[in-house]
Amino acid sequence: MPFLSANALGDLLTSAVSTHSSIRLGRAIHAKIFRTLYQNQLPSFLVNHLINMYSKLDRLDSAQHVLSLTPPAFRSVVTWTSLISGSVQNGHFTSALSQFSSMRCVDNILPNDFTFPCLFKASTALNSPFLGQQFHALAVKLKLTSDVYVGCSAFDMYYKAGLNDDACKMFDKMPHRNIAMWNAYICNAVVNGKPKDAVIKFIELLYVGVEGLREDGPNSITFCAVLNACADSLNLKLGQQLHGYVIRYGCEGDVAVLNGLIDFYGKCKEVKFSEMVFDGMMDRNVVSWCSMVAVYEQNYMGEKACETFVEARRGNFEPTDFLLSSVLSACAGLADLEFGRAVHGIAVKACIERDVFVGSALVDMYGKCGSIDDCEQAFYEMPDRNLITWNALIGGYAHQGRADMALELFEEMTSGSSVVLPNYVTFVCVLTACSRGGMVNKGMDIFESMRWKYGIEPGAEHYACVVDMLGRAGFVERAYEYIKSMPIHPTISVWGALLGACKVYKKPELGKIAAENLFELDPMDSGNHVILSNMFAAAGRWEEANHVREEMKDVGIKKGVGYSWMSIKNSLHVFQAKDTSHERNFEIQAMLDKLKKDMKAAGYVPDTEVSLYDLEEEEKESEVWSHSEKIALAFALIALPPGVPIRITKNLRVCVDCHSAMKFFSGILGREIIVRDNSRFHRFKDNQCSCSDYW
Repeated sequence: MPFLSANALGDLLTSAVSTHSSIRLGRAIHAKIFRTLYQNQLPSFLVNHLINMYSKLDRLDSAQHVLSLTPPAFRSVVTWTSLISGSVQNGHFTSALSQFSSMRCVDNILPNDFTFPCLFKASTALNSPFLGQQFHALAVKLKLTSDVYVGCSAFDMYYKAGLNDDACKMFDKMPHRNIAMWNAYICNAVVNGKPKDAVIKFIELLYVGVEGLREDGPNSITFCAVLNACADSLNLKLGQQLHGYVIRYGCEGDVAVLNGLIDFYGKCKEVKFSEMVFDGMMDRNVVSWCSMVAVYEQNYMGEKACETFVEARRGNFEPTDFLLSSVLSACAGLADLEFGRAVHGIAVKACIERDVFVGSALVDMYGKCGSIDDCEQAFYEMPDRNLITWNALIGGYAHQGRADMALELFEEMTSGSSVVLPNYVTFVCVLTACSRGGMVNKGMDIFESMRWKYGIEPGAEHYACVVDMLGRAGFVERAYEYIKSMPIHPTISVWGALLGACKVYKKPELGKIAAENLFELDPMDSGNHVILSNMFAAAGRWEEANHVREEMKDVGIKKGVGYSWMSIKNSLHVFQAKDTSHERNFEIQAMLDKLKKDMKAAGYVPDTEVSLYDLEEEEKESEVWSHSEKIALAFALIALPPGVPIRITKNLRVCVDCHSAMKFFSGILGREIIVRDNSRFHRFKDNQCSCSDYW
């Protein structure tokens, strides 16, 4: 290394920190300084540079060693602040506070305006507002609270500690506020679930302005925070006004703001506006693609989410945890196991498959795609699990009808070596499992434990699970009495659970009561009318069944279309009842005819009670053979290689006849058939179903 001046060496040390190039460069410079220039005592400014370099590069032992070799007379507040700042930057918050204590007690040095922001950040990270208050008192004593950076840091500390009144007092007393302080107020209000406060403060900012900046002041951070506030409150009109202001202010080309707009419109269910913003972007970063995929996923447009993900990959954007978890959620919604496995491969290649968010999304995806073995493997391979991960596997077991496994996992979660406290969603999953497993007594015990053991107030979903649990077990009248005694007003899901039980156990009179309540709550839902009509039809009460159908026509309600779909070679194939539109329809119909003959030869008799009309028996048999899931099965048999499990998804509840037929098919074909309806999974194998005919 050629001869360099002390100032040049200081600049090199600063460069080593700013570029994070290598600790080797910093050590080489340190060695050069020691061997050729300053073998006795370094100038204080070089000491500061060395301590700053080592601490910022997370070499605290080396930084403290340099400090220990420096006589107290050469140490200054800059020396100690460099060490404290590096410790905080690298997450060593306790060490930072210990260093501050040494600075005050050993060297009797007072902190300055650069020291206090580090101290406030450390106390926030350690969740110690008491320490933060002590630092604030010291800042007041030293007359540094009027400094905008110190004041902003103290304000942020108070807000994050939940001391909102103290934070507001701090904000109001600041003689000068920069944009960082305004942003801190707005961002913290959003994080604390107070979007209205964030919007009010933003409007105040527009009126007051920011000293030293443009008159109206906001920057991209401000706009993104306020857009989040509008999204959280679903205030579409205000967000659109803000969009107009962004354009007028000249930030319409800022990528961060545009990403915020995509997210805002998506959360407000205005996907077309998200698409307009996305399509109009000159430059997109990985967050842009993540936001667009998330918008499609949140608005139940799984196919578009997957297509956008593929387009992002073609653009060579690196997969991130957020991008992969979003597209995996889309795969879960579509029950697209094939594409989900491809995304899993990308996660493995990117070495983020064990990230807690990606891992949780994988557990959820495999569970909702009916691959419980892969679901378990993804769960147990995760080094760290959060509550979402546990809920995903419990939910997977519940959907599969594996109540015993769901309850065993719940027990492990709440009483194992590392206890995880359940939340609202956990109990929905566990009670669902009890309902589908017929575990009434166990389910009621768990429901009662919610309030007294875990302090969670039961919600509408939990009460619906209890009604469903009682109804499925045949206690239909008891379920109705339970509804009447509920402390909350029965919701659509509660009455819907009772109506479904009435249909299964042929209770048309009680079903009529449930249906009438549903008509009041959701008058345009065709499904409830159809179920009531079917109940009357199954009981031979054709006049009443036809009357319900006529009422539907009179108020303009159209019956929802039932359909089944499956994914083969990255293509989605959708079928409706009596569907003949598929390009391979001739082969499908031929396969259906073959299946009919094989089934009759095996002794199968169709269950024609599910027919909706007063038809002749032969016509009823034709009706049940044209259901969408049977057509999907026929297509799968001609499109998939022998031995490959067949996976079918249906948007409605699978009917009794199709359920019985699938059990027969699994035996005579020697194939595993997995059907996901709108309630649960049915895994058919060797003439048996995983639900044990309890659904």
